[in-house]
Amino acid sequence: MKKYFLFFALIFVMANLSAQSKAVKPDVKWFEDARFGMFVHFGPYSVLGDGEWVMNNRPIKTNEYKRLQDFFNPQKFNAAEWVQIAKSAGMKYIAFTSRHHDSFSNWDTKQSDWNIMNTPYGKDIVRQLADECHKQGMKLVLYYSILDWMRSDYQYETGRTGKGSGRTEKSDWNSYINFMKAQLTELLTNYGPIAGIWFDGHWDQTEHENRTDQSTYVDWHYPEIYELIHRLQPECLIANNHHLPPFEGESYQIFERDVPGENKGGLSGQEVSKLPLETCQTINGSWGFDITDDKYKSTKELLDLLIRTAGTGANLLLNVGPMPNGKIQTECIERLQQMGEWMDKYGYTIYGTKQGFTLPQSWGAITNKGKTYYIHILEKDTPSITLNIPNIKSAKWLNVDSKLVWGRDKKTGDVTFTIDGKLDDISSIIEVEVK
Repeated sequence: MKKYFLFFALIFVMANLSAQSKAVKPDVKWFEDARFGMFVHFGPYSVLGDGEWVMNNRPIKTNEYKRLQDFFNPQKFNAAEWVQIAKSAGMKYIAFTSRHHDSFSNWDTKQSDWNIMNTPYGKDIVRQLADECHKQGMKLVLYYSILDWMRSDYQYETGRTGKGSGRTEKSDWNSYINFMKAQLTELLTNYGPIAGIWFDGHWDQTEHENRTDQSTYVDWHYPEIYELIHRLQPECLIANNHHLPPFEGESYQIFERDVPGENKGGLSGQEVSKLPLETCQTINGSWGFDITDDKYKSTKELLDLLIRTAGTGANLLLNVGPMPNGKIQTECIERLQQMGEWMDKYGYTIYGTKQGFTLPQSWGAITNKGKTYYIHILEKDTPSITLNIPNIKSAKWLNVDSKLVWGRDKKTGDVTFTIDGKLDDISSIIEVEVK
């Protein structure tokens, strides 16, 4: 009898292990349909008005940087206003920095005193934002830095950044991993449905400019952490800005400051995977508030980026870095409002689309929805476009007041569109139907 009991107990344990080993795959359809989201970088670094990397760049020692806890007081923060700005722009989700590299937590964490509750403001920003997102039907993704410039248990000795923080105590990696697990448990237990966790900082423990080798100086314990996330919230997506091909358990692939596959910024040379894709980019030059950064991209440049990103089948996560009082800069709001006006008219050529006949070209990009293709001509001096569309049924302008001239080569299937008439200042769109 005892043998039978041990046998069935062993079968039970193996079955459980097998079930746990199967990676949870949340539904990514909402993400692939969204195509446009808002990134928000906000924390005590905004007080200094020199970007979110100010602690590392100056550098500032931990004991000095912690003084910001007495100054960070975003009394004009209004979660409803942030969410409404995003919605008016046509954005479908918000990714918010719950914790950046400076280790400051924007919620009522019990794992560290270095958090928003111990500032003069004293209110849980993640709570307010999560409640408002749920109220307004906005998906909320939480950015979480796995790199830490403040804590001594983080293995700073092998890290590439945070060298000027003044830490001397020997690190304790197991302690740090347990700290991250405890914080993630708080975020995924106390704030309702969280649409995704967006990790950043992996590259701190790799060779510089590494884009292929997944080896690191530390064991990040990703299988355990990813399993924890899906155990707490099975539909929570996971993304990691490690600048590498995706790891097992990740839901979509991130490209920083670049349309997937282009790598013009030099941060995203990794191979483009089959997973859903996302490009993150700034409206000016900085992620966190920089008082001297006036290099704002025009609305035309931002819409070009959105269209070209959608033309690769990817989302655009467009960043704002609110001022230390909690308000989003007027320059950002104006551009987002103008983007929203365009999306109100032509968002159907972006939302829920896939990559078209070809990757984005110098003249523009193509999106696809079923048997309909949208050719976005972004360069007004484009004289003609030739594409291979052997099964074309019809073609017409959507927003150019002239008859579209086009012809098809029956042998090759090549279709040439002659571009004339008064083109649109943003994007002149050809709608193509195929058989």
